Parts: sequence; C-alpha cells; structure tokens
Amino acid sequence: MKRMMLSLFIIMLLASPLFAGGAQEAAEEESNVVRVFGAFVDEEARRFEEAIRPFEERTGIDVIYEGSSEFETLISVRVEGGNPPDIAALPQPGLMKNFASKGVLVPMWSSLEDAVDSNYASVWKSLGSFEGTPYGVFHRVNAKSFVWYPKKAWDAAGYEVPTTWAELEALMDQMVADGVKPWAVGIESGGATGWAGTDWIEDIMLRTVGPDVYDQWVSNEIPFNDPAVKDAFEILGDIWLDPAYVYGGANTILTTSFGDAPSPMFSDPPKAMMHRQGNFITGFFPDDIQANLEEEVGVFPLPSINPEFGIPVLGGGDQFVVFNDSPAVRQFMEFLATWESGELWARSGGALFPYKNQDLSAYPNEIERSLAEALVNAKVFRFDASDLMPGQVGAGTFWSGVVDWLTGKNLDSVLSDIQKSWP
Repeated sequence: MKRMMLSLFIIMLLASPLFAGGAQEAAEEESNVVRVFGAFVDEEARRFEEAIRPFEERTGIDVIYEGSSEFETLISVRVEGGNPPDIAALPQPGLMKNFASKGVLVPMWSSLEDAVDSNYASVWKSLGSFEGTPYGVFHRVNAKSFVWYPKKAWDAAGYEVPTTWAELEALMDQMVADGVKPWAVGIESGGATGWAGTDWIEDIMLRTVGPDVYDQWVSNEIPFNDPAVKDAFEILGDIWLDPAYVYGGANTILTTSFGDAPSPMFSDPPKAMMHRQGNFITGFFPDDIQANLEEEVGVFPLPSINPEFGIPVLGGGDQFVVFNDSPAVRQFMEFLATWESGELWARSGGALFPYKNQDLSAYPNEIERSLAEALVNAKVFRFDASDLMPGQVGAGTFWSGVVDWLTGKNLDSVLSDIQKSWP
C-alpha cells in the first residue's frame, strides 16, 4: 500500500504544473548552451575562451569548451558511442571527411554559407567540403611556408627579400660570395626525423605543379616516382646537397634537431642567413631573440617558382563542424565565420586567422602581421601532404625516405620504395 501511494505521489508530482514548468525551464536553459570539443588546451584554450566571450555576453548563449590532448582519439569514440559534442574543432582534415562520409555532420545552412563566401577566400570553403557539400568553418590556422632571417645582419649586408625562385638563387650566390652560408637546416626529430624535410618537398610541389597535381599526389592518383615528385626532390637537392649552401652540409641537416636548426643565424656573426619553417619556430629561438623578436628577426614567404600559382602557403588549421543542430549552435557557428571571433586571440599573439576582412593592425607585432598578410593573400593553401597520406606513407616511408636520400641512397630507389609502401 505504501509503495502504491508513493507511486501515485510521484505521478501526480510529474504531472503538476510546477514540475512541468521546472522541466520546461531546464530544457530552455539547456537549449541556450553550446558544447564545443577541441584540441586546444592550457593557454590556447584560455585564449579561445576569451575570444568568444563577447559572443556569450551579447547573446546570452553559454559556450562550454572542453579541450583534450587526446582529442583525435576521443572524438571518434564519442561519435561512435552516440555522444558527440554539439560542435567539434577538428585539427585534421581527414577527420571531417571521415565523419561527413558517415553522415553524422550537419552541412552548412544558407546563412552560414553566405558568411563563409563573404569572409573567406574560396579555397577555405573548398577545404571544408566533402563531395561538394561544405561542412567546416575554419578559425585559427597555422602556416609553414616562411623563411626567417637575422634582421640586423641581413640589413647590414644589404640583402633584399626575394619574391621569385630566381631571385632566391641569386641571393644565395651573393651570400656565398660574402662568405656566409645561405641556409640553416635541421630535420632530426627522434622517431619523427624527416618530417621537416617533407615540408620542403610539399612547398616545392605546390610551387612547381600547383594544387591540383598536389591533390592527386596526396590521393595517390600520381605515384611518388612520378616526374613531378622527383623534380621537387631535385630542386631541393640543388640546395641541400651543395655544401656551399647549407651550414654544416648534409650530415648536419640529419643530426641537427629541427628546433635547434635556426641557431646558426643568431651567432655573432651569423653562420647562416635563412631558415625555412612555420610560424611556431619563433618559440625555439634563443631567449634574447624572442624578447626582441621584431627588432631581431625578419620573415618572408618562400618565393614563387611557377608564377601561375603565386606564392602558395602550406599549413594546417582547425575547422569547426556541427554534430547537433540548434538555433544556438547556428548562431555560434556564424560568429566563428567572422573576424570578430578571432580578433581578441590575434591581439594576444600566437595565432593566425584566414578572414579576408581582418584588421592586420590587430596583430601585436610586425612579424605576425607579415605572416597573416601572406596567409590572406595566398591564392593557394594546402594542408601538409604527409598528414593527409596514410600513416605508413606520410609518417613512415616519406619521412624515412628523405633521410635515406640525404645519406646517399639513389633517388629513384627512394621514391619507388615510398610508392611500394602505399596501402
């Protein structure tokens, strides 16, 4: 009898207007929450949260961000388990394509697509699409196609920034004549040794054969032993395999950590004048250089080879995709498609953004302004090929193949061996 009376009480409570109103209020509160999952952690997570605070204050929508260093594993687990976040920030383009192919992503709606068309160069919409349907909205991006130099010594020598490969080659010869090595290079990275070399090949491929052939190479529509790939290695070999052009020669390239590689530029006098690497490399510069970065360091995009393709940019970026649709989610995604969503982070430093209408003066120093300008002006942007290829190729035989080639293995054999590893 007591159990029956308790059951009746619970039923009456659930049916009461008071409870119904509370449940409705809770549902309304939850509908005003957007849950975002990404790979930003620590300081990057803090800067992202600061950047989106104006949106929260203006709309009353609570954006709850969760970051994890194990993001790429956990996002797949959560999606397969039926518990995806509302929005995910995907650092790897393959993840978007994988989820889109399974039909678990919400495609762009018309107002979001209009915002992307208005605020981005067309390449970003293409990179965020799968089989012609756009899904991903890009926010923070990184870029690798930059050449760094010791500004004071460079200016004292009267060197000028090259914009074409022919000008770069002439500059290299001028430096050799002045008694200084043009390049500081190092690709040692423990078990990942070689990745810094693959970046050079990818940059050269984009500059010689362009994005369409690059995409065919990434998808194995053209093989590694194709003449286009061999040509890229040979262009790089004209620099790396000539001891006049690289500080320490090929052996130093192999044994020097990628993080230590810029160091010869900062000796007194400099032992090398240029180093090609992404925007993250400034964190590896000596402390005194970092403390006066704008005065001590200059940077320019790796020059064009084929004028048809301008000055391409190689890099990566975080694209936001939707798993759970709602009015609040739509508002937040449309905010992410605007410069406003990145401006506060840009002002804090350490991040680049692809918006066409961004205010370059927001970046805290001339270095970052130069990088952002190169990114916005690039006609071609592509993701790192070794990241897009199957793991046993991109992070396997491609990396090790660069090492084998530097140690003297025949280039044709190297390229054939990489191709044979393709699954």
